[in-house]
Amino acid sequence: MKRRTLVLLVLAALIVVAGGLALARRGPKGTLVDVGAATRQPQFRSTVTASGEIVASQYADIGSSVMGKIVALPVAEGDRVKAGQVLAQIDRVQVEADAAGAFEQMKALEADERAAREQGRAAEADVAAAEARARDAQQQLQRRQALSAEQLVPASELESAKATFDAANAQLAAARAAAERAKLSVETATRRRLQAKAQQVRAADVLAKTSILSPIDGVVTRLRVRNGEMVVVGVQNQPGTTLMTISDLGAIDLEVKVAEADVLAVRQGQPATVTLEALPGKDFTGKVVEIGASALPVTGTAAAREFRVVIRIDSPDPGLRPGLTGDAEIITSERTNVLTVPLQSVVLRTVGGQEKTGVFTVANGRATFVPVTSGVIGGLNIEVSGIAEGTVVVTGPYQVLRDLKDGQLVAVIGTK
Repeated sequence: MKRRTLVLLVLAALIVVAGGLALARRGPKGTLVDVGAATRQPQFRSTVTASGEIVASQYADIGSSVMGKIVALPVAEGDRVKAGQVLAQIDRVQVEADAAGAFEQMKALEADERAAREQGRAAEADVAAAEARARDAQQQLQRRQALSAEQLVPASELESAKATFDAANAQLAAARAAAERAKLSVETATRRRLQAKAQQVRAADVLAKTSILSPIDGVVTRLRVRNGEMVVVGVQNQPGTTLMTISDLGAIDLEVKVAEADVLAVRQGQPATVTLEALPGKDFTGKVVEIGASALPVTGTAAAREFRVVIRIDSPDPGLRPGLTGDAEIITSERTNVLTVPLQSVVLRTVGGQEKTGVFTVANGRATFVPVTSGVIGGLNIEVSGIAEGTVVVTGPYQVLRDLKDGQLVAVIGTK
């Protein structure tokens, strides 16, 4: 019995010694981390993704400049129309009456103008006659004055000549005043005639606009009214009736909303790939043709700002229609033969009193902070320079990487 107990005690001592030696060889336990490797990629792209809907590159919302009832609607939704084609006809009875009244009023004022011009010419003739009489009276007066100086005529004839001369001058002044009034009458009649002409042009324009014409070649993509409905004209903050939308489907765009964090990287002409919900598995190529100069209005409780970006689709499918939703991936930068690391591995640390960008490499069970220069971001990776290809870098977990220090002991998750 004593011998068995002694053997057990020796075995227990050996186990304790072996465990102690194993712990001694293992040393202090390091912080568990995830790692990845710096990888060289032959082609590396930075992209911006956004969602939106299909719109025609050129379209027109058709309204009316005339209020009234629709008496003819010769088009239906989906019809193809030509520029200048009649899309709708507004009741024109009252407008035709106004146009006819304006025409007759102009004719009457034209007659008044002609009469005023005739009166002006008569007044000018009266002035000429009065001037002739005044000259004759002046000559008679001068002769009487010469004879009176030689006492060859009585004083009464001289006084009569003076009176005739004064009367002739008075008549001349009156004729000239009448001629001036006639001239003003002609100007007034001319202005009234021009005013009537302008009213006639306006009435004719309103009459012409009772026939609503298509401004472009295209397709009726939305018809919002029916025959017999009343059309109203927009005033101040009250919008008018929109009859329909004509879209030129020869060129199709995708209008997307790009977040403010990404819009500064977007430029006109950048290539894009478009995918549509209606055509799964099919991609379309395009390019950026327009970038909004200001942010879109914020809707609801959304705090993030977004900007309108238009992508022109190359060789669009004939079946595409405005309103279809889709996604776009815009290539904002493209590099070749670049070294990349996982995006989350790049951190900021203070080195020598300055904040620097870098990564933590792992060697001999310790993390070492190595400053790097970062470049474009593509997906979950980022371009870097300053480390060698294949370098093992710490990629997480986030809580560990946030507080990780240079020289700290680490252990890679999943290794023994």
